[in-house]
Amino acid sequence: MNNRPRLTVIGTGYLGATHAICMAVMGFEVVGVDVDPGKVAKLNSGEVPFFEPGLPELLTKALETGRLRFTADFADAGAFGDVHFICVGTPQQRDSPAADLTYVDAAVTSLARHLTRRALVVGKSTVPVGTAARLAELIRSIAPAGDQVELAWNPEFLREGFAVDDTMKPDRMVFGVTSAWAEEQLRSAFQPVLAQGVPVKVTDLQTAELVKVAANSFLATKISYINAMAEICEVTGADVHDLAEALAYDERIGGKFLRPGLGFGGGCLPKDIRAFTHRAEELGVGQAVGFLREIDGINRRRRARTVDLVVELCGGDVAGKKVAALGAAFKPNSDDIRDAPALDVAATLAGMGAQVVVYDPAAMDNAKKQYPQLGYGESALATAQDADVVVLLTEWTEFREIDPDTMGAVTAQRRIVDGRHALDAARWRGAGWEYRALGRP
Repeated sequence: MNNRPRLTVIGTGYLGATHAICMAVMGFEVVGVDVDPGKVAKLNSGEVPFFEPGLPELLTKALETGRLRFTADFADAGAFGDVHFICVGTPQQRDSPAADLTYVDAAVTSLARHLTRRALVVGKSTVPVGTAARLAELIRSIAPAGDQVELAWNPEFLREGFAVDDTMKPDRMVFGVTSAWAEEQLRSAFQPVLAQGVPVKVTDLQTAELVKVAANSFLATKISYINAMAEICEVTGADVHDLAEALAYDERIGGKFLRPGLGFGGGCLPKDIRAFTHRAEELGVGQAVGFLREIDGINRRRRARTVDLVVELCGGDVAGKKVAALGAAFKPNSDDIRDAPALDVAATLAGMGAQVVVYDPAAMDNAKKQYPQLGYGESALATAQDADVVVLLTEWTEFREIDPDTMGAVTAQRRIVDGRHALDAARWRGAGWEYRALGRP
């Protein structure tokens, strides 16, 4: 145990809190750092400030071991840690597709001032390629220990809703390093993970920076590809659901992420592909990823097309009609509403005069804060009461399991738009529902 490095995690949002908690559970001494004293107090008292299955139980366990604590003091973190993980957000800039690196720069600067001995700073945030080299320079110029502090890059591949598994047993690890010592430190910091035989790719800083955006761009392309096929199916009368199933049998293509529907949202895919395109243009190779603009465009069109389906089911006008919107989070098992297609559709329909009532098992509080103009229900059935049309926008298991007859007993009309291809069309039609989904006849 004694040869294990002591870890700090800078930033306790989704990525940072998960990383800090899981590392402590795996036996490391960890200090989590955040500039928000409210977040620090919540975490120290055992409360996770977001929804993630399994994480609250692990936080309780980690705090009980005495190996985990949270602070707002960078001097404390600098003195404590041997390996420092940078886990702050890189949102899209307000007036540009570029990534906003303000938080990363501030975190690195605040930490570096207190690094007085040999240490490794490890970036986990998703950043434009070239950021790591600049940050390494910044650390050298600010840290009292100067060249004794090295920078490495270790991109995260967390899926919201599966973050604990993805941290404790990832499908791969990427170490971007500039020295054998940095690689050795990272191997020590992830020893329990690597002991499970997780594959490691050791590479340079810029390749490590690119891995995350390249992976997200590929996934976004796959999702938008099947949604582009849905557009073709809509005008030809073909069925995109059957098409996707037939394609999935091809081993070269596979069925993962080949799910037609409302498209992607959240805090990663949309902003990552925009920032990647922007960075490629800065580097003079914008043409190489020009196709990502169309990927983004296809994705946005699915939201508008879902609204069209609701309007069609309402006879061409939603003004004064009651719409029950099932789902607010960008995906199930999350309370994250960043760039959520569900709320985009709900807000658009409300803007057209519909009376929209939303229900989501986890994201209600976040949705109410950002979309106070919408109505909110207590449950799926309460939300569907007297509805002229139901629209499924996030594929939570509890929505998949709804009985069509039970719901049909409370709605004004049996009309449903399945924005996520999550329901059994034959079953709903068999129960007398007018069922519509993107790319299905």
